[in-house]
Amino acid sequence: MTEATEYTPPKIWVWDAENGGQWSKINRPVSGSTHDSELPVGKHPLQLYSLATPNGQKVTILLEELLALGEKGAEYDAHLIKIGDGDQFSSGFVAVNPNSKIPALFDHSSGNPVRVFESGAILLHLAEKFGHFLPKDPAKRIEALNWLFWLQGSAPYLGGGFGHFYSYAPFKMEYPIERFTMEVKRQLDVLDRQLENNRFIAGDEYSIADMAIWPWYGNLALGGLYSAAEFLDVGSYKNLVRWAKDISERPAVKRGRMVNKAWGEPEGQLHERHDASDFELKTQDKVPAE
Repeated sequence: MTEATEYTPPKIWVWDAENGGQWSKINRPVSGSTHDSELPVGKHPLQLYSLATPNGQKVTILLEELLALGEKGAEYDAHLIKIGDGDQFSSGFVAVNPNSKIPALFDHSSGNPVRVFESGAILLHLAEKFGHFLPKDPAKRIEALNWLFWLQGSAPYLGGGFGHFYSYAPFKMEYPIERFTMEVKRQLDVLDRQLENNRFIAGDEYSIADMAIWPWYGNLALGGLYSAAEFLDVGSYKNLVRWAKDISERPAVKRGRMVNKAWGEPEGQLHERHDASDFELKTQDKVPAE
Protein backbone atom coordinates (compact mmCIF):
# COMPACT_ATOMS: atom_id res chain seq x y z
CA MET A 1 0.00 0.00 0.00
CA THR A 2 1.34 3.44 -0.89
CA GLU A 3 2.05 5.91 1.88
CA ALA A 4 -0.72 8.43 2.47
CA THR A 5 -0.91 11.72 4.31
CA GLU A 6 -2.15 10.98 7.80
CA TYR A 7 -5.39 12.56 8.89
CA THR A 8 -5.66 13.65 12.51
CA PRO A 9 -9.29 13.99 13.63
CA PRO A 10 -10.06 17.25 15.42
CA LYS A 11 -11.07 17.19 19.06
CA ILE A 12 -14.59 18.26 18.10
CA TRP A 13 -15.82 17.57 14.58
CA VAL A 14 -17.08 20.57 12.58
CA TRP A 15 -19.14 20.22 9.41
CA ASP A 16 -17.46 21.32 6.20
CA ALA A 17 -20.28 21.43 3.67
CA GLU A 18 -17.88 21.56 0.73
CA ASN A 19 -15.88 18.49 1.74
CA GLY A 20 -17.82 15.66 0.15
CA GLY A 21 -17.34 15.52 -3.57
CA GLN A 22 -20.14 15.25 -6.11
CA TRP A 23 -22.89 14.49 -3.60
CA SER A 24 -21.83 16.83 -0.80
CA LYS A 25 -25.07 18.82 -0.98
CA ILE A 26 -27.27 15.85 -0.11
CA ASN A 27 -25.44 15.11 3.16
CA ARG A 28 -25.69 17.15 6.33
CA PRO A 29 -25.37 16.34 10.03
CA VAL A 30 -28.91 17.40 10.98
CA SER A 31 -32.35 16.09 10.01
CA GLY A 32 -35.61 17.87 9.30
CA SER A 33 -36.79 20.08 6.48
CA THR A 34 -34.92 22.98 4.93
CA HIS A 35 -37.90 24.51 3.16
CA ASP A 36 -41.69 24.34 2.98
CA SER A 37 -43.12 22.55 -0.02
CA GLU A 38 -46.15 20.31 -0.40
CA LEU A 39 -45.82 16.98 -2.18
CA PRO A 40 -47.94 16.49 -5.30
CA VAL A 41 -50.76 13.96 -5.05
CA GLY A 42 -52.03 12.01 -8.07
CA LYS A 43 -55.16 10.00 -8.72
CA HIS A 44 -54.18 6.57 -7.36
CA PRO A 45 -54.19 5.27 -3.78
CA LEU A 46 -50.45 4.55 -3.99
CA GLN A 47 -48.33 7.69 -4.16
CA LEU A 48 -44.62 7.08 -4.64
CA TYR A 49 -41.96 9.76 -4.23
CA SER A 50 -38.71 8.52 -5.66
CA LEU A 51 -35.77 8.57 -8.05
CA ALA A 52 -34.50 5.68 -10.20
CA THR A 53 -31.45 4.91 -8.09
CA PRO A 54 -31.09 1.22 -7.17
CA ASN A 55 -33.19 1.78 -4.05
CA GLY A 56 -35.88 3.51 -6.07
CA GLN A 57 -35.92 0.81 -8.75
CA LYS A 58 -36.77 -1.87 -6.19
CA VAL A 59 -40.22 -0.44 -5.59
CA THR A 60 -41.17 0.45 -9.15
CA ILE A 61 -40.11 -3.02 -10.31
CA LEU A 62 -42.41 -4.60 -7.72
CA LEU A 63 -45.31 -2.32 -8.63
CA GLU A 64 -44.91 -3.11 -12.33
CA GLU A 65 -44.71 -6.84 -11.55
CA LEU A 66 -47.93 -6.60 -9.52
CA LEU A 67 -49.68 -4.77 -12.35
CA ALA A 68 -48.46 -7.44 -14.78
CA LEU A 69 -50.30 -10.00 -12.63
CA GLY A 70 -53.51 -8.00 -13.00
CA GLU A 71 -53.51 -6.36 -9.56
CA LYS A 72 -55.39 -3.17 -10.45
CA GLY A 73 -55.00 -1.85 -6.92
CA ALA A 74 -51.28 -1.57 -7.54
CA GLU A 75 -51.78 1.34 -9.94
CA TYR A 76 -49.64 4.19 -8.72
CA ASP A 77 -48.38 7.70 -9.28
CA ALA A 78 -44.59 8.03 -9.18
CA HIS A 79 -43.40 11.57 -8.52
CA LEU A 80 -39.81 12.56 -9.25
CA ILE A 81 -37.70 13.60 -6.26
CA LYS A 82 -34.56 15.39 -7.40
CA ILE A 83 -32.14 14.63 -4.59
CA GLY A 84 -29.44 16.79 -6.16
CA ASP A 85 -31.81 19.76 -5.79
CA GLY A 86 -32.70 18.90 -2.20
CA ASP A 87 -36.33 17.86 -2.82
CA GLN A 88 -35.95 15.23 -0.08
CA PHE A 89 -35.51 18.00 2.48
CA SER A 90 -38.88 19.63 1.78
CA SER A 91 -41.45 19.71 4.58
CA GLY A 92 -43.74 17.49 2.52
CA PHE A 93 -41.12 14.81 1.94
CA VAL A 94 -39.90 14.87 5.54
CA ALA A 95 -43.51 14.21 6.58
CA VAL A 96 -43.50 10.92 4.66
CA ASN A 97 -39.89 10.05 5.49
CA PRO A 98 -38.20 11.80 8.42
CA ASN A 99 -34.93 10.22 7.24
CA SER A 100 -35.06 12.25 3.97
CA LYS A 101 -34.14 9.31 1.72
CA ILE A 102 -35.91 7.97 -1.36
CA PRO A 103 -38.09 6.04 -1.95
CA ALA A 104 -41.09 6.96 0.21
CA LEU A 105 -44.71 5.89 -0.19
CA PHE A 106 -48.09 7.16 0.96
CA ASP A 107 -50.74 4.40 0.84
CA HIS A 108 -54.20 6.02 0.75
CA SER A 109 -56.11 2.80 0.08
CA SER A 110 -57.45 2.37 3.63
CA GLY A 111 -58.87 5.87 4.02
CA ASN A 112 -56.28 7.37 6.33
CA PRO A 113 -52.95 7.64 4.51
CA VAL A 114 -50.22 5.34 5.80
CA ARG A 115 -46.63 6.36 5.27
CA VAL A 116 -44.09 3.69 4.40
CA PHE A 117 -40.40 4.54 4.14
CA GLU A 118 -37.23 2.52 3.65
CA SER A 119 -37.26 0.48 0.45
CA GLY A 120 -37.27 -2.90 2.19
CA ALA A 121 -40.28 -1.91 4.28
CA ILE A 122 -42.13 -0.76 1.14
CA LEU A 123 -41.42 -4.08 -0.61
CA LEU A 124 -42.65 -6.04 2.39
CA HIS A 125 -45.75 -3.86 2.77
CA LEU A 126 -46.76 -4.26 -0.87
CA ALA A 127 -45.99 -7.99 -1.02
CA GLU A 128 -48.16 -8.64 2.03
CA LYS A 129 -50.86 -6.23 0.87
CA PHE A 130 -51.33 -7.97 -2.50
CA GLY A 131 -50.26 -11.49 -1.57
CA HIS A 132 -47.58 -11.92 -4.23
CA PHE A 133 -43.81 -12.36 -4.42
CA LEU A 134 -43.44 -13.54 -0.83
CA PRO A 135 -43.71 -17.35 -0.52
CA LYS A 136 -46.65 -18.75 1.42
CA ASP A 137 -44.67 -21.69 2.78
CA PRO A 138 -43.23 -20.55 6.15
CA ALA A 139 -39.72 -21.89 5.52
CA LYS A 140 -39.55 -20.37 2.03
CA ARG A 141 -41.00 -17.10 3.32
CA ILE A 142 -38.31 -16.71 5.96
CA GLU A 143 -35.63 -17.56 3.38
CA ALA A 144 -36.90 -14.74 1.17
CA LEU A 145 -36.87 -12.40 4.17
CA ASN A 146 -33.36 -13.54 5.05
CA TRP A 147 -32.15 -12.29 1.68
CA LEU A 148 -34.26 -9.13 1.74
CA PHE A 149 -32.62 -8.11 5.00
CA TRP A 150 -29.23 -9.29 3.74
CA LEU A 151 -29.56 -6.74 0.98
CA GLN A 152 -30.62 -3.95 3.31
CA GLY A 153 -27.52 -4.55 5.40
CA SER A 154 -25.10 -5.25 2.55
CA ALA A 155 -25.92 -2.60 -0.06
CA PRO A 156 -24.48 0.31 1.97
CA TYR A 157 -21.05 -1.32 1.64
CA LEU A 158 -21.52 -1.39 -2.12
CA GLY A 159 -23.09 2.06 -2.49
CA GLY A 160 -21.94 4.34 0.28
CA GLY A 161 -18.70 2.40 0.66
CA PHE A 162 -17.26 1.09 -2.60
CA GLY A 163 -19.35 3.25 -4.94
CA HIS A 164 -18.59 6.47 -3.13
CA PHE A 165 -14.85 6.04 -2.84
CA TYR A 166 -14.40 4.42 -6.27
CA SER A 167 -16.60 6.83 -8.25
CA TYR A 168 -17.59 9.95 -6.32
CA ALA A 169 -14.93 10.88 -3.76
CA PRO A 170 -13.01 14.10 -4.56
CA PHE A 171 -9.82 12.03 -5.08
CA LYS A 172 -8.84 8.36 -5.09
CA MET A 173 -7.83 6.90 -1.73
CA GLU A 174 -6.22 3.49 -1.67
CA TYR A 175 -7.27 2.29 1.77
CA PRO A 176 -11.06 2.74 1.48
CA ILE A 177 -11.15 1.48 -2.12
CA GLU A 178 -9.18 -1.64 -1.19
CA ARG A 179 -11.27 -2.18 1.94
CA PHE A 180 -14.64 -1.89 0.26
CA THR A 181 -13.55 -3.76 -2.88
CA MET A 182 -12.73 -6.79 -0.74
CA GLU A 183 -16.11 -6.60 0.96
CA VAL A 184 -18.05 -6.19 -2.29
CA LYS A 185 -16.23 -9.15 -3.84
CA ARG A 186 -17.07 -11.20 -0.76
CA GLN A 187 -20.72 -10.25 -1.22
CA LEU A 188 -20.60 -11.17 -4.91
CA ASP A 189 -19.21 -14.56 -3.91
CA VAL A 190 -22.02 -15.01 -1.35
CA LEU A 191 -24.61 -14.41 -4.08
CA ASP A 192 -22.81 -16.53 -6.66
CA ARG A 193 -22.69 -19.50 -4.30
CA GLN A 194 -26.35 -19.07 -3.37
CA LEU A 195 -27.36 -19.01 -7.04
CA GLU A 196 -25.31 -22.07 -7.94
CA ASN A 197 -28.21 -24.39 -7.10
CA ASN A 198 -31.09 -21.90 -7.10
CA ARG A 199 -32.85 -20.26 -10.01
CA PHE A 200 -33.72 -17.24 -7.88
CA ILE A 201 -32.10 -15.74 -4.81
CA ALA A 202 -34.32 -17.45 -2.24
CA GLY A 203 -34.97 -20.68 -4.12
CA ASP A 204 -37.30 -21.60 -6.96
CA GLU A 205 -39.72 -18.66 -6.53
CA TYR A 206 -39.21 -15.15 -7.86
CA SER A 207 -39.66 -12.87 -4.87
CA ILE A 208 -39.09 -9.44 -3.38
CA ALA A 209 -35.62 -10.70 -2.48
CA ASP A 210 -34.74 -10.71 -6.19
CA MET A 211 -36.36 -7.32 -6.70
CA ALA A 212 -34.37 -5.86 -3.82
CA ILE A 213 -31.01 -7.34 -4.78
CA TRP A 214 -31.14 -7.01 -8.57
CA PRO A 215 -31.01 -3.17 -8.85
CA TRP A 216 -27.76 -3.20 -6.88
CA TYR A 217 -25.95 -6.44 -7.64
CA GLY A 218 -27.70 -7.34 -10.90
CA ASN A 219 -26.91 -3.93 -12.35
CA LEU A 220 -23.35 -4.31 -11.13
CA ALA A 221 -23.01 -7.76 -12.71
CA LEU A 222 -24.23 -6.42 -16.05
CA GLY A 223 -21.86 -3.47 -16.04
CA GLY A 224 -24.41 -0.80 -15.23
CA LEU A 225 -23.19 0.41 -11.86
CA TYR A 226 -20.15 2.64 -11.22
CA SER A 227 -18.50 1.39 -14.46
CA ALA A 228 -16.77 -1.09 -12.17
CA ALA A 229 -17.56 -4.44 -13.82
CA GLU A 230 -14.03 -4.96 -15.16
CA PHE A 231 -12.37 -3.68 -12.00
CA LEU A 232 -14.37 -6.16 -9.88
CA ASP A 233 -14.08 -8.98 -12.45
CA VAL A 234 -17.84 -9.52 -12.23
CA GLY A 235 -17.76 -11.90 -15.21
CA SER A 236 -16.13 -14.53 -13.01
CA TYR A 237 -19.34 -14.83 -10.97
CA LYS A 238 -21.11 -16.98 -13.56
CA ASN A 239 -24.21 -17.85 -11.55
CA LEU A 240 -24.77 -14.22 -10.57
CA VAL A 241 -24.41 -13.06 -14.18
CA ARG A 242 -26.90 -15.73 -15.35
CA TRP A 243 -29.45 -14.60 -12.75
CA ALA A 244 -28.85 -10.92 -13.51
CA LYS A 245 -29.49 -11.46 -17.24
CA ASP A 246 -32.65 -13.48 -16.59
CA ILE A 247 -34.14 -10.81 -14.34
CA SER A 248 -33.18 -7.99 -16.72
CA GLU A 249 -35.30 -9.55 -19.50
CA ARG A 250 -38.54 -9.41 -17.52
CA PRO A 251 -40.85 -6.76 -19.09
CA ALA A 252 -41.89 -5.42 -15.68
CA VAL A 253 -38.26 -4.97 -14.70
CA LYS A 254 -37.58 -3.04 -17.89
CA ARG A 255 -40.53 -0.74 -17.13
CA GLY A 256 -39.69 -0.38 -13.45
CA ARG A 257 -36.13 0.71 -14.23
CA MET A 258 -37.40 3.59 -16.35
CA VAL A 259 -39.71 5.15 -13.78
CA ASN A 260 -38.38 8.35 -12.18
CA LYS A 261 -35.22 8.13 -14.28
CA ALA A 262 -33.95 11.53 -15.38
CA TRP A 263 -30.53 10.74 -16.86
CA GLY A 264 -29.01 8.54 -19.54
CA GLU A 265 -30.51 7.82 -22.94
CA PRO A 266 -33.84 9.67 -23.43
CA GLU A 267 -35.68 6.49 -24.43
CA GLY A 268 -34.80 4.96 -21.06
CA GLN A 269 -36.26 7.82 -19.05
CA LEU A 270 -39.76 8.24 -17.66
CA HIS A 271 -39.51 11.15 -15.26
CA GLU A 272 -42.95 10.58 -13.75
CA ARG A 273 -45.43 7.77 -14.07
CA HIS A 274 -49.16 8.34 -13.53
CA ASP A 275 -50.73 5.69 -15.74
CA ALA A 276 -49.75 2.53 -17.61
CA SER A 277 -50.27 4.43 -20.85
CA ASP A 278 -47.24 6.59 -20.01
CA PHE A 279 -45.04 3.73 -21.23
CA GLU A 280 -47.03 3.48 -24.46
CA LEU A 281 -46.63 7.20 -25.06
CA LYS A 282 -42.91 6.82 -24.45
CA THR A 283 -42.77 4.10 -27.12
CA GLN A 284 -44.73 6.26 -29.56
CA ASP A 285 -42.21 9.06 -29.03
CA LYS A 286 -39.55 6.85 -30.58
CA VAL A 287 -41.55 6.21 -33.77
CA PRO A 288 -40.57 8.68 -36.51
CA ALA A 289 -43.41 10.80 -37.85
CA GLU A 290 -44.38 10.06 -41.45
